Amino acid sequence: MRWLLLILWLIPGLASAETSKLRSLDRDYQAQGWEAVGRLDMQNGGFCSGTLIAPDLVLSAAHCVYDRANQLRKPEQMTFNAGLRNGTAAATRPVAKIAAHPDYDPNATMTLQNVRHDLALLQLAEPIPTHEIDPFVLHGEAVRNGQVSVVSYGRGREDIQSRQNACNLLDRHQNVLMFDCDVTFGSSGAPVFSHLNGRGRILSVISGGGRWNGGQVALGPHLPPLVDRLKRDLRSQQRGPAARIKRIGIGGQRASGAKFVKVN
Repeated sequence: MRWLLLILWLIPGLASAETSKLRSLDRDYQAQGWEAVGRLDMQNGGFCSGTLIAPDLVLSAAHCVYDRANQLRKPEQMTFNAGLRNGTAAATRPVAKIAAHPDYDPNATMTLQNVRHDLALLQLAEPIPTHEIDPFVLHGEAVRNGQVSVVSYGRGREDIQSRQNACNLLDRHQNVLMFDCDVTFGSSGAPVFSHLNGRGRILSVISGGGRWNGGQVALGPHLPPLVDRLKRDLRSQQRGPAARIKRIGIGGQRASGAKFVKVN
């Protein structure tokens, strides 16, 4: 995971808000409705989490599409496995195009500037019909502190979705959101959901995290303006850019190197 030294004062008391345990969605009834969250796989074994926001669009983190040399991987070397569970995906599609936010700098260390632009949008070679998998929509209302949830893949649970159905948005600073959610290697790009109006809406994606007052916090960017920019970038591409993923080895699987920060 990626780490950064970040000095911020959060609102007192919020870190002690109620949270739930991370649980695998290993039963059909548990995984139902979460199939749009999938694993974004790389040809050489690396992976991140990603989410369908349209039949042919997957949202993930920008640092997931760069390698250790900070170069982009070719789209055809990446595959999205929607709802992957115990080796079986609800749908599998190769990636055709990639747009990483232009203000994310893969050559820089992890900074607030990079965290708040740590977003990528990937266009699939073929749409996944909505009658098979229903994409999630973005949270379009004001961002408020309070309960959220996360669905992700990560170390020790690479082949199955896991969900923390109650963690908390603690604060926001310079369009970087801070959560007390349980994330690890492979959680990069995982969706953070608000639950204000029925089905979850994507509030952020996991970029990295750190520690604050002795506890771990996760970080992610505020989404709406970033996603609009990425959609325009995809439309302007004549063909997909080269793209790669940054990763750290985890046993037989390798997950992306999400960064974490220490918050004082």
